[in-house]
Amino acid sequence: MRGLLIGAAAGAAGTTALNAVTYLDMAVRGRGSSGTPEQTVEVLADRAGVGIPGDPDTRDNRLQGLGSLSGIITGVSIGALIGALRSAGLVPGRVLGPLITGGLAMAGANVPMARLGISDPSEWGAQDWAADVVPHLAYGAVTHAVLEAVGD
Repeated sequence: MRGLLIGAAAGAAGTTALNAVTYLDMAVRGRGSSGTPEQTVEVLADRAGVGIPGDPDTRDNRLQGLGSLSGIITGVSIGALIGALRSAGLVPGRVLGPLITGGLAMAGANVPMARLGISDPSEWGAQDWAADVVPHLAYGAVTHAVLEAVGD
C-alpha cells in the first residue's frame, strides 16, 4: 500500500511537470491546446450511454474539465503502478526508470485515443511528436526522481 501511495504522489508531481512543459510549449510556440482528451471523454461517454448534460457551452466546458481530469487520473495511476512495482522489487535504473515511466504515461494517454480513432500517431509530424514526447519525458523524470528521493 505504501508503494501505491508514494507512487501516486510521485505521479501527481510528474503530472504537474508534464502540464508545465506543455503550457510552456503552448506559450512559446503560440499553439492551442489539444482537444483530444475531451474527444476521448465524449466518445467513451457516448459508448457507455452516459450523457454529458448542459447547453452546448456548458457541455463543452464539462468535457474540457473531464478531459483534463482524465490526464491527472492517468498520471497519478501510472505513478501508483510504478510505486507498486518498485515496492515489489522492480526498480529500474536512473536512465531506464524515467524512460519507462514516461513511456507508460504516454501510452496511457495515446493508446485510448488511437484505439478510439480520435488520433493517429502514424500521421503525426515531428512537431507533434516533440509536443507529446518531451512533456512525457518530463513526467517520467520527475516521477522517477520523487520515487528515488522518497525511497521504498
